[in-house]
Amino acid sequence: MSITASVIIAYLVFFAAAGLYLNRRNTSSSDWDIGGGTLGIAMLAAGIAGTRIGGAGTYGVAGDVISEGIGHLWYGVNSFAALFLVGVFFAIPYRRLKLVSVGQAFDYRFGSYRCQWLTSLCVQAEYLIVNIIEPYIIGSIVSGVTGIPFGLGVLIGAVVIISFTVFGGLRGTAITNIVHCSVIIFGLLLVGLVVMNNMGGWNSVLESANGMLAEASQDEVRWWSFTGIGWATIIALFISATIHTPAASVYANYASSAARQEYLIPGFFLAGIIAALMPLVAGFIGILTMATYGSEAGLSSYLNIAQLAMDSGQILGGIALAAVLAAVISSGAPILLASATMLVNDWVPGSKNFSSEKKLMAYKIVTVVYGSAAAVIAWLGNITSVLQLLLLGFAMVVPPAVAIGYVLYWKRTTEAAVFWGIASGFAGGLTMWLFNTLFDDVENATAGGFAQWWHELIVYLGEWSDPSFLTLMLPLLIIPIVSLLFPNGESDRDNCESFYKRVGRMQRDFSWK
Repeated sequence: MSITASVIIAYLVFFAAAGLYLNRRNTSSSDWDIGGGTLGIAMLAAGIAGTRIGGAGTYGVAGDVISEGIGHLWYGVNSFAALFLVGVFFAIPYRRLKLVSVGQAFDYRFGSYRCQWLTSLCVQAEYLIVNIIEPYIIGSIVSGVTGIPFGLGVLIGAVVIISFTVFGGLRGTAITNIVHCSVIIFGLLLVGLVVMNNMGGWNSVLESANGMLAEASQDEVRWWSFTGIGWATIIALFISATIHTPAASVYANYASSAARQEYLIPGFFLAGIIAALMPLVAGFIGILTMATYGSEAGLSSYLNIAQLAMDSGQILGGIALAAVLAAVISSGAPILLASATMLVNDWVPGSKNFSSEKKLMAYKIVTVVYGSAAAVIAWLGNITSVLQLLLLGFAMVVPPAVAIGYVLYWKRTTEAAVFWGIASGFAGGLTMWLFNTLFDDVENATAGGFAQWWHELIVYLGEWSDPSFLTLMLPLLIIPIVSLLFPNGESDRDNCESFYKRVGRMQRDFSWK
């Protein structure tokens, strides 16, 4: 067995065993879904950061830098902004409400099951994508370095992620993400520095990269510009990667897991710094890869990070692939956990009245079923642009993120406004994406009818046709309009007052006007 394969297998075995060891500390549902509310700043920061530096922040960023330029390093800025946003404005209310699903906030405020369910649907649109991508990448790596069939590799990946999530719980993801984050950042940075030295230093990298861009007839100035991808794309990236974050339920889990409320803001701030570093390292690897193979090398998935390392030697290849595995597991396990807690609390009738033991069992069963279904889809699928796929999932979470902001900070927000704001944003963004996908081909330019009209609209709008703009603007406008036109009645007074006292926000005047 090669050194590279040995490193990969050892890494997978280690974390599967770690999950089994940590299982002894998960004796209740709260131990499993919020770590028993015992996490300190270091574990909190590592756990949160790991969710952001998974596939999107590693091979996703590297791949888009290779093909389009360093403008995609904005993902690092967005990662910091996202976690800082949640830490300052949302984490404390989430902890006071003891949320394990963001949708629960609408139940506590309005007693609204439909808003809770719709929020869960939006978030699951993102999380399903993540849960599919992770075993796919592990399967690709294991298959590539050992020669075993891809399907068996996916099975191994699924077993590792599912078993670790079932046995380790949230505390387990936080503890092991300290290792994951270290391996990802320092491991890939080491790979990049060694490869750059082998290429003759940074100046040689620049010369080679510009030669590759010229060979591919790409605009060098645009590729090397942080705004070269266009302001519309940068803004859409900010909406998708940052604005959606308050509704990503995994952060509700982590907010509720803090041992003390005072840990939340510094914990999320530190997590943002760690999460911002990874896209920079991944972009560095992307530049080196483009300088070596060209911008049209067709390196997809994890290969855009690992190819250089594997070509430079088995040890470097093992380090790079271990870093990719760390990125996959660091986000895969907590996202699968959050998916399970959402499905149980938002979708299972009567889950509010479950005993702690019954809810813990429900969590673990749903984790196994959900993770297995995602693995089957991963085995059947063919994933190329990881970052673009994830950004679409992120955009679908923007509507409930806007809604939760209104609910926490504007007491006149109504249940109907929340429902229609989320529904319109989700449906509008999904419809925009569907039509863009169906009518983007050049054949539609002369097809006539609706197909030609939509194609011309896409061409006219350019990057401004991104679905994320609709997912933001529709709920941003609809929620206040509906709330003002159809205000809450006197019957909502008591529920309103108790909710905001519990949250600790807006305790000024509860008189109805």
